[in-house]
Amino acid sequence: MAAKKACETFSKSLIEEVHRWGCLKQTGVSLRYMMEFGSKPVDKNLLISAQFLHKELAIRIARRAIELENLPYGLSQKPAVLKVRDWYLDSFRDLRAFPDIKSMNDERVFTEMIKAIKVRHNNVVPTMALGVQQLKKGMDPKIVYEDLVEIHQFLDRFYMSRIGIRMLIGQHVELHNPNPPPFVVGYIHTKMSPVEVAWNASEDARAICCREYGSAPDVQIYGDPKFTFPYVPAHLHLMVFELVKNSLRAVQERFMDSDKVAPPIRIIVADGIEDVTIKVSDEGGGIPRSGLPKIFTYLYSTARNPLDEHSDLGIGENVTMAGYGYGLPISRLYARYFGGDLQMISMEGYGTDAYLHLSRLGDSQEPLP
Repeated sequence: MAAKKACETFSKSLIEEVHRWGCLKQTGVSLRYMMEFGSKPVDKNLLISAQFLHKELAIRIARRAIELENLPYGLSQKPAVLKVRDWYLDSFRDLRAFPDIKSMNDERVFTEMIKAIKVRHNNVVPTMALGVQQLKKGMDPKIVYEDLVEIHQFLDRFYMSRIGIRMLIGQHVELHNPNPPPFVVGYIHTKMSPVEVAWNASEDARAICCREYGSAPDVQIYGDPKFTFPYVPAHLHLMVFELVKNSLRAVQERFMDSDKVAPPIRIIVADGIEDVTIKVSDEGGGIPRSGLPKIFTYLYSTARNPLDEHSDLGIGENVTMAGYGYGLPISRLYARYFGGDLQMISMEGYGTDAYLHLSRLGDSQEPLP
């Protein structure tokens, strides 16, 4: 029934156009280019940016829409995945229906439209997670989920592309801010203090831990708060928040019934020539070696699953302490998006160290799936 619906909603000519655009080449941009281009948001630059996005977003969205049609194990037919595919087709149709951008008035209308596209896609991650849940429910429980390599590779490409699309839209929209804060170019802060962002992210994670468990271990941060480099604070906040949240949960659950005081989470910020590295260390008992390969897969979480068929996906703000197991793989994609990486080293029986590498050169092109 659901599969039929998509064909009825979208014309054959639109689907053919999606396939035509999906074959076109994507164009990656670097953090440095975004920063330099956006540092002077004069009309001419905003017009060039809008004209670039008019074409580029259509190509990227078309590619994802095509991929959503051809997923293995029948994942494409799951109701939640069909819903996501409809969002992509709607957005492609909106972009293609928009006339060529020739004036600043066109540019302003276009900016409002891509803002609406970004909002339409707000719940893509939990909705795709629900689709994978729907798939798992109907699968033979003996299947080892890490073996579903094609699904993992698809989700990596899909979410990496989503990070890029949201970054491009967000960057363009933010350049319209008439009073940007000092040192801020769109989404990029040219003098971001990683220590400050780590502190804010840790406080947010501790607040959630307190809400869930009634208390939270301390977080100690080592590093020079005055040290800054250009990066996207929202991306770093998301990654550190995720790592600290995992550490807090591990420590809290390990020491919940103990007389001992829960040991603190330690964050170290190191300023290297190529990379800024942030290490998040905990004494939460670690992960068994056999479990380590699973932590970056999308079909694995040690926590109870907050998603079910009836969950209300309209709630964007409701962050749980742990959940559908997407935090780590998606954090790693955010790190890799600008040329960094995320690695986990664990000592079973003691704790886990997460190493978040952020490239400080800003020259790496977006990885384009």
